[in-house]
Amino acid sequence: MRSWQRKPAVLIVTIIAILSLLLAGCGKRTDNNATGGAGSTPSASPSPTASASIEPSPVDPNASHPVVTFEMDSGKIIKAELYPEIAPNTVNNFISLIQKGFYDGLTFHRAVPDFMIQGGDPEGNGTGGPDYAIPGEFTSNGFKNDLKHTRGVLSMARTPDPDSAGSQFFIMVGDTPSLDGDYAAFGKVTEGMDAVDEIANMPTNQQMLVTQPVIKKVTVDTLGVNYSEPMKTGDAVPAQ
Repeated sequence: MRSWQRKPAVLIVTIIAILSLLLAGCGKRTDNNATGGAGSTPSASPSPTASASIEPSPVDPNASHPVVTFEMDSGKIIKAELYPEIAPNTVNNFISLIQKGFYDGLTFHRAVPDFMIQGGDPEGNGTGGPDYAIPGEFTSNGFKNDLKHTRGVLSMARTPDPDSAGSQFFIMVGDTPSLDGDYAAFGKVTEGMDAVDEIANMPTNQQMLVTQPVIKKVTVDTLGVNYSEPMKTGDAVPAQ
């Protein structure tokens, strides 16, 4: 992983931003535990650390990787590939929501420079979701997921409840290893990181974008593969 320095002020902002990923309501829940407890916040520093060697990518180059296209209202295009071999149920959920038109007309509502941008909330304020949640496919939740939170990676936002992700996702702008194993990373941007960077540097008020960029339409090319509906929280635990 890359080693790079940040100013103290940027570190403080990034720490607050990581806590916000936990506090964002990503899938509406009917129980009273959706916000979890204070002990659920990440304990590791969000600042990137040096790696002694380059780790092999967990992505299977021979696997079928669906291609997602985000068409922004500005005309900019962001493309990403999804990794069903890494987070199968998370990918099923993302594809299902796309095919239902769930993301069309929604926005990116949160941004932190050098960290991430977050979107996919029908409420536009970090509290909305698709009225259900999915099991968290990440290592600390008992599901092996070795995809690192490096620049361009897509991952699911959630509350402190590990099984609370719904529709909200974030795109990494910088490498943040402290998120590894605690969030369901499931894809990576392959085109349009300039548009992501542009959003990350737009004016914000307490990390909320003053003007929220509209996602005009999201489409997915499954490359001829049929993906099933996602397993939801409360169903049987998905097989790895």
